[in-house]
Amino acid sequence: MTTVVDINARGAQHCETTALGVLLRHQGLDLSEPMLFGLGSGLSFIYWDSKNMGFPFLGGRVKPFDLTMNLATRLGLELLVQETASPRKGWDNVAASIRAGHPVGLQLDSYYLDYFGSKVHFGGHVVAMYGYDDHRAYMVDTDQQGGTVSTSLTSLAQARAARGPMTAKHRSFTLTTPTNLPSPQGQIIPAITACADAFLHPPIANLGHRGIERAGKLVRTWFQRTDDPQRDLPQAALLMEKAGTGGALFRNLYGDFLAECTDLLDSSHLRTGHTLYTEAATLWTEVAALINKAGGSGETQLLIQASTILGDLSHLEREAMQALSCLEA
Repeated sequence: MTTVVDINARGAQHCETTALGVLLRHQGLDLSEPMLFGLGSGLSFIYWDSKNMGFPFLGGRVKPFDLTMNLATRLGLELLVQETASPRKGWDNVAASIRAGHPVGLQLDSYYLDYFGSKVHFGGHVVAMYGYDDHRAYMVDTDQQGGTVSTSLTSLAQARAARGPMTAKHRSFTLTTPTNLPSPQGQIIPAITACADAFLHPPIANLGHRGIERAGKLVRTWFQRTDDPQRDLPQAALLMEKAGTGGALFRNLYGDFLAECTDLLDSSHLRTGHTLYTEAATLWTEVAALINKAGGSGETQLLIQASTILGDLSHLEREAMQALSCLEA
């Protein structure tokens, strides 16, 4: 037996916006991936390190699922979220939605998925599932992971049951568009200013522009932070540039969103933000390249160069967000 929902799978770069695109196109709402990311106020920064972590983590977006909740609130979407400690109940929730003809979003640990290239635990991964049979689940993931993919039901169960940082208890979700859907264009400015406000006024020093500044100071010490720099530094660079970020730690994606907005709205603040984020994206790619090269060569000078650029990025992105925070509806 195979139960499959007819879906429109389109290439995308980031897991959560990939899944959101599948679910919303099924509802008749077709927005670009940058627009989904921007309307969800998805851009952020975190420098995350703790004693139980093997190596620091640099994140360029809001927490997993916050983007989905932000987007649903902004567009008045009905977001039905189901979580349970029971694997059986978790599966029943998903199967019922698919049998009813609706694709469903899943949050899980990508480590267990058959098709996943890099075996790294990440409990905040999101996919859209649109079908299953007796042995396999059929899903849509990012282009990098293969787009339209499948995994064994056993591996899917493991991925959904995983516990650890950023995991959720067999979380599944569906989205329904309202009959009186507000114009996405009308929600652009509130989405941008909310994102800017959070970035400019972080509650702790490892978030937002303060987090980038902190990363700049700490990246110099990374050779002392690892006993295997040839593994950990290239891995950090890979996560910044390739692992579903759209490149440049999501700055490319946000820059594309701002570019799309400048075609819709006439604002000097918006154009300034776009120009500065285009510059920031180039610098983030440069930082990742330096960190990757440092891991291979062991040269401290490369981390010092990366540190200097991160200091510049902190000021650059602060300036960009200050301009964007001045947008008025």
